[in-house]
Amino acid sequence: MFNFPRNLSWQFALTLFLFSLVSHSFAVYDPNATMSKVSNGEVEIAYLDVGEKNADPILVIMGLAASHRIWNPEIINGLLKGGYRVVLLDNRDVGESSRITPRGKLWLAWQLFKYRIGWRVNSPYTLSDMARDATLVLDALEIDQAHLIGASMGGMIAQIIAYEYPTRTASLVSIMSTTWASHLPQPGQEQQQGIADMNESSDEETQRLQKFGFYPDALPNQVTAILNAGDRTDQVATIDVPTLVLHGAEDQLLTVEHGEHTAKTIPGAKFKVYQNMGHNFPKKILPELIDDMLQHFIAHPL
Repeated sequence: MFNFPRNLSWQFALTLFLFSLVSHSFAVYDPNATMSKVSNGEVEIAYLDVGEKNADPILVIMGLAASHRIWNPEIINGLLKGGYRVVLLDNRDVGESSRITPRGKLWLAWQLFKYRIGWRVNSPYTLSDMARDATLVLDALEIDQAHLIGASMGGMIAQIIAYEYPTRTASLVSIMSTTWASHLPQPGQEQQQGIADMNESSDEETQRLQKFGFYPDALPNQVTAILNAGDRTDQVATIDVPTLVLHGAEDQLLTVEHGEHTAKTIPGAKFKVYQNMGHNFPKKILPELIDDMLQHFIAHPL
């Protein structure tokens, strides 16, 4: 089966064989693995640390009302197979992280009304608070600097880390996200209705959605955090790390103009649009998406 040179000791030959097996193996992401936790005051943030501890780390942040379990395992495993260490977290109010005092559906409707007429929106916490949560996860793992990947609201949080904590950021990948500039198209009516419908979920439907990683009860707090942050164009323009902006051509929640504006705002950012991709991760584009991110990280090592 294996033909080793005769002058090679069997012990050394066995060592080489075992090394060859290990060198082609990589950790596998288990969405149901036991999570660790770190505190930001009274808020506990749950996280997973997957991969070799001496590999360059990537912190991945998911979007609105979604836990880390929403990430397609093919994406996470692709990053791991690329030789990276991947850290996933549950934003506050979702998954295994702390729940903040929930606001009612009527409260959210009132905040949305205030936003539409130009009044200040109240939120129980800010996107900057959520960015701080993420940096404390890095602190807990003794990671000084990491690549960042953020999707949708997670992209907004990753952008904030990049400009509020630039020394912690090796590079940024902002996916189907936005600066929330006031001139950009508002989310489509169908997409707004989908969020409204999720906010109106029955207890039974809420439990069903949670099994998939969605947490409707988080919507009032997180939607208002986004609205309260408002237009962050000036802050995003200060990002000074290598940035890759990715967007779907068919995105109707945050149309492609949002990604285009993000890329134009960040000096030197690269921008790529995927055809037949909306506000989601279609399976067909995953190999290309993973390769694009890996090439970005390879070009900008820690």
